[in-house]
Parts: sequence; C-alpha cells; structure tokens
Amino acid sequence: MELSEDNAELIARRFRALSDPTRLRIINRLRRDEEASVGELAEALGGSQQNISKHLSALHAEGFVSRRQQGTSAIYSISDPAVLELCEKVCTGIEAQLEQIGAALGR
Repeated sequence: MELSEDNAELIARRFRALSDPTRLRIINRLRRDEEASVGELAEALGGSQQNISKHLSALHAEGFVSRRQQGTSAIYSISDPAVLELCEKVCTGIEAQLEQIGAALGR
C-alpha cells in the first residue's frame, strides 16, 4: 500500500496520541471497564483528574474514545475498536519476546 504524505502524517499523528504510557493505561482500563468517568480513571490509575482529562482529550481528538455527559460527569468509552486490536497485537508481541528472553536466561 502506498502512503501519500498526508495519509502518513495522519497515521503518525494517531500513533503519537498512543505514545504516552498514561494514555495506554487509560485505553486498557476502558477496555476492561467499558466506560468510566474522569474521576474513576484518576482514582484507578493514580493520577490527577486534570492530568487524566488532558490525556482523554488527546485520545478523543483522535477518535479513540467517545464522551457522553451523565449529570455533571463526562463518561468515556472506547469508540474505535481498532485501537484495542492494535494494543492487543503489540502486547502479545511483547509478551512473546519477554518469554523468549526469559527462556534464554533460564527463567
């Protein structure tokens, strides 16, 4: 598949949105819990609501999560299942590499 410069930039921007460990932890938590408020995510991940909100905004801007209002709270959920597939593939690959390293070291 040929990538135009514009498409390559779009793809790179989406990967940049996933390049932060906190954002990956948010995605993982939403995968498990299906949806959560900023406060619930902050408590579960040990971050401030302001920091979690900033990361959710970045994920929302790229279309990875959706947001709905419930009273005074914003509730977030995964809106693009492809992000879950991507994370699963990367995690599976890393687990396999760690197992190989462990086997080589006799662990």
